[in-house]
Amino acid sequence: MKLAELTTLRVGGEAGSVIAPASRDDLVAAVLELWASGDEVLLLGGGSNVVIGDDDFDGTVVRVVTRGVERLAVDESADGGDSTADADRVRLRVQAGENWDALVALTVDNGWAGIEALSGIPGSCGAAPIQNIGAYGQELASALVGIEFLDFLSGDLEYITAAELQLGYRTSALKQGRDGLVVSIDLDLVADDAALSQPVAYAQLASALGVELGQRVPLSRVRETVLALRASKGMVLDATDPDSVSAGSFFTNPIVTENFARHLPAETPRWAVDSPTPDEYLVKLSAAWLIERSGIRRGFSLPGSGAAVSSKHTLALVNRGEASATEISELARYIQTRVLSEFGVRLHPEPVFVGLPL
Repeated sequence: MKLAELTTLRVGGEAGSVIAPASRDDLVAAVLELWASGDEVLLLGGGSNVVIGDDDFDGTVVRVVTRGVERLAVDESADGGDSTADADRVRLRVQAGENWDALVALTVDNGWAGIEALSGIPGSCGAAPIQNIGAYGQELASALVGIEFLDFLSGDLEYITAAELQLGYRTSALKQGRDGLVVSIDLDLVADDAALSQPVAYAQLASALGVELGQRVPLSRVRETVLALRASKGMVLDATDPDSVSAGSFFTNPIVTENFARHLPAETPRWAVDSPTPDEYLVKLSAAWLIERSGIRRGFSLPGSGAAVSSKHTLALVNRGEASATEISELARYIQTRVLSEFGVRLHPEPVFVGLPL
């Protein structure tokens, strides 16, 4: 089977073998056996945040397809016995192979707030904590309690709390090199009788909703609005939209020091972010703005390449039909070079690269 068939960007060579254990226990057993064999192993969820090289992969691809959403009892002692808080809280354990957007739809339908602004993000739930997915003012970190994790080095099944995962902007200890398999994730959500969202925390979303920042609106309305916003940018998987043949946002928004940002053009969009130390001030820049102002427009492609910048949003790179992973990588490097040359800012890719350099 071609790995291109298993990724949303539709690139990747032939896989030596592909397995898809159906149950949690079978998944854990299969992965442990493969690790012990010494053969190459590629763990693959929804294939939406990965760029896989064109060469054939001789090892085994393990598709993480385990399903299941379970409501857990909340430990009252963790909140000092605050029964009111517990009554308003819903804790879910979600198996890694669950579709993320289907989970969001489930929570919205049940009136559980906390991840509604993350509607439409493609991929599986097991991949969500690896890059601490986020959009429109919400991040997984705000709802994640912890994960069940099969550690590659020890072979042990461990529980890692959200704090131990060192979650940051599109990163975590898992993305920074801790190898293993996310088996399930635990989330804390808020049960609201009126089915209202968490306070709206993103200006573009507030504008689309016609409300002020900080207001709460019906969960279903937030979900519908986010899906419409994402669709307008080609960021919702849609077989009829060629701009959705992508890995989503290809670059993260750069975070730089306030001192560095002062040397950028005055009109450069910037937002203050939490800094690791009191005497260091950091700001987040708009990667899309930097790309556009470096001279790269929507729909841009290198001569003879099947890879292109989305016609709807400069932050997405798309496969126009027969693009290779090499062409995707070449276009990404070209964009990085233009932005670095124009602004002195290096863009960092959001997807994981497998079998090829960026």
